[in-house]
Amino acid sequence: MIEFIKGELAELTPAMAVIEAYGVGYALNISLNTYTAIQGSKEAKLFVHESLVTGGRDDNYTLFGFASKQERELYRLLISVSGVGANTARMILSSASPAELCSGISTGNERLLKGVKGIGLKTAQRIIVDLKDKIMTAGVAQEIPAGSSAASTVNADIRDEAVSALTMLGFAPAPSAKVVTAIMEEQPDLHVEQVVKLALKQIK
Repeated sequence: MIEFIKGELAELTPAMAVIEAYGVGYALNISLNTYTAIQGSKEAKLFVHESLVTGGRDDNYTLFGFASKQERELYRLLISVSGVGANTARMILSSASPAELCSGISTGNERLLKGVKGIGLKTAQRIIVDLKDKIMTAGVAQEIPAGSSAASTVNADIRDEAVSALTMLGFAPAPSAKVVTAIMEEQPDLHVEQVVKLALKQIK
């Protein structure tokens, strides 16, 4: 299982990125959000979702790349909804930022989803019903900064490691992410272990 691919950005289009790592070029399908995040960079690190389709004349193995773990988790939640396939999920992620999508789903904004090509009213409603609670349970909505200037100062790698550590200790992802983000906004220079220790004292 591939967690992420990091290397030289050999090719980039709004729909695909080719990353060269140790002499191998990996073609990854991407969203416009990821395209915007890595555009102009010489190197890139993309979190990977692997898709293997079997049963036809030819088996199909496809890689999808995401600029953040949060976008990948949102993608995985979207494809878990009946009627939402890989390309539709990628189109949804290209239509709005992960923060906007999480906000739209949690508030029942059908219009936001209906604006995506191929998404009708019933599918939009199904996405909202199926994912409204899941995005909170998975911590996706809490982990994606909604454009706040303070959140932009938080080291995403340290935050993700701290939340992951707390989750493994048995704490729910959503409240863990909220507490960790708050700690790092006040003390951005802390190491992972320091963040976790402080979070353990604050999580209820």
